Amino acid sequence: MSVKLSNKFVAAGAAAAMAMSLAGCSGGSMDDSSNSGSSAASGDTITIGSVTTNSGTAAAYGEAEVKGFELAVSEINDKGGINGKKVKLESMDDKGDATEASNAFNKLAGDNNVLAVAGPTISATTAAVAPLADQSKLVAIAPAATSDSIETGNYLFRTCFKDSYQGEVAARFAAENLKVKKVAVLYGTGDPYSSGVGEAFAKAAEKLGLDVVAKESSSSADDTEYSAQLQKIQASGAEFLYAPYYYSVAGPYIIPQARSVGFTGYVMGPDGYDGLKLVGDKAQYDKTFYTTHYSADDTSNSKVQDFIKSYKSKNNSDPNTFAALGYDTIYMLKQAIEKAGKNATREDVRNAVSGMSFDGVTGKFTLDKSGSPTKSVIVLELKDGKPVYNTTVQPE
Repeated sequence: MSVKLSNKFVAAGAAAAMAMSLAGCSGGSMDDSSNSGSSAASGDTITIGSVTTNSGTAAAYGEAEVKGFELAVSEINDKGGINGKKVKLESMDDKGDATEASNAFNKLAGDNNVLAVAGPTISATTAAVAPLADQSKLVAIAPAATSDSIETGNYLFRTCFKDSYQGEVAARFAAENLKVKKVAVLYGTGDPYSSGVGEAFAKAAEKLGLDVVAKESSSSADDTEYSAQLQKIQASGAEFLYAPYYYSVAGPYIIPQARSVGFTGYVMGPDGYDGLKLVGDKAQYDKTFYTTHYSADDTSNSKVQDFIKSYKSKNNSDPNTFAALGYDTIYMLKQAIEKAGKNATREDVRNAVSGMSFDGVTGKFTLDKSGSPTKSVIVLELKDGKPVYNTTVQPE
């Protein structure tokens, strides 16, 4: 399976763009006087807009999401639509650019036939759209934008868990599944993803009674030399190392260097480990784990295999995590629109999404007050250099 190349890869490169897009968009004004009260579902078709990254560096992410959207819409229409109405998908490409995302969302918001939006794809473009969703009172659900800094909960929600949630789950997995007592954390202080997840892990570990025996850092999340920090971690007696970096760093540098200084304990990371780049002896990656949103090998969720079968039939390929998150996003909107009623307005849909409980391919969850799901998390383990399903950690 082509595993998700985490949206953290994008978030790292787009941190500055995120801040700029927030500043640029929040200063603008937009007339929202008519959109919220109009009955966007009053015709015989329900239009759902989408804003995704279908070109540029992150095109693979957006393209997979769109395939998930399209599969869900096709299934829904085959079963009679939503409230007896066929669903139409109006797709826009934001090219992974905050300005393009803003323009695309504004275009959809200006069309009173559009009842809700699926997307955007990455954290930077989602941050740009967040204030626009509020201004236009048009609900948007971002499938894979995990950054904690994104303002959600008003008209913007998400299907994926937040970055910090992964750190908390990792601490629980270390304590409850691996039964370790002494843990260490290594993260990049210059990267909001790495530092945010790392700090969340350390805080949760202490709360669970684990002994955080070493807390080391690098100046960035893309260094290539970590031996000095890892020697201190090895000397601390840690049984477990949490190292929230990206697949392109953890695979070729951190894990091999940890083994080279004599660390034989567990190594764990967040979804940035998806697509982990391996070097040398595969055995050095044994006892390595990471959290993610979806696994084709998950037998605890009956919806997974049905989704894979349906996706393969339509696309002649295996779905990845982005496709699964996109698929769930449309079904979240379906559930909300059905609850909102036959002639639902945008505001009705927003109220139906807020606090909703949902059971999908990527887990069972309830949206919290900030618009993010508290959901089950998949843990994968590397065996013979390949990620395999280990367990599903359920929310507390």
